[in-house]
Amino acid sequence: MAENNDALAAMARLLSPHCRVIGMSGGALIADWKRTRFLGMAAADVRKCAEGTPEERAELVTVLLQAGCAEARRKQHVDVGVGVWLRGVHLMIRTVGFGRVLRLLPLAAPDYARADVPSAEEVRRLKRAVQSHSRGSWLVDGDCKSEAVTAFVLLRRSGLKAVLHVGVHEHPFALHAWTVSAGLCIPDADPQGHAFDPVLSIDGGGR
Repeated sequence: MAENNDALAAMARLLSPHCRVIGMSGGALIADWKRTRFLGMAAADVRKCAEGTPEERAELVTVLLQAGCAEARRKQHVDVGVGVWLRGVHLMIRTVGFGRVLRLLPLAAPDYARADVPSAEEVRRLKRAVQSHSRGSWLVDGDCKSEAVTAFVLLRRSGLKAVLHVGVHEHPFALHAWTVSAGLCIPDADPQGHAFDPVLSIDGGGR
């Protein structure tokens, strides 16, 4: 049973966020929700994910890529795309308000998650990119709401688990937003050492 679970977990790590793998007596079933279809895999092919040679795994990945069920590699959000998202989010917040932007999150942050969890290094890399673009932009200028929403959307669009928190500090009154993923906060949950009590938490694309 443990070996089957390991094989299924290894298979899940190869799949695109819109795909799910379901263990079956004779192998596995891949549910492709994007194309509304189901693909079957033999037990031997599933085991290759956890126990196969690099060549066997590469062959399997190639088949999954051709079928549209896997991505060549997970996109890393460390390029200019982060800046574009950050500025766009900031403009949206200034135009329609923070509350409305939060209600629009289900449209930008899909409600699915990969089976594998984000690594701390991956989130740390995103945090550096978001804060670098934020501090370097006269438009954004370190706005926590823009940073938190941008990080939440980019993580969720990669199919990774993330939770967006909005907190308050009573004396003096202040509002702060941050996104948590892999145990890291974007931006920091306690800027300048001030603790904020969460009053709203959004997980899973806007709930």
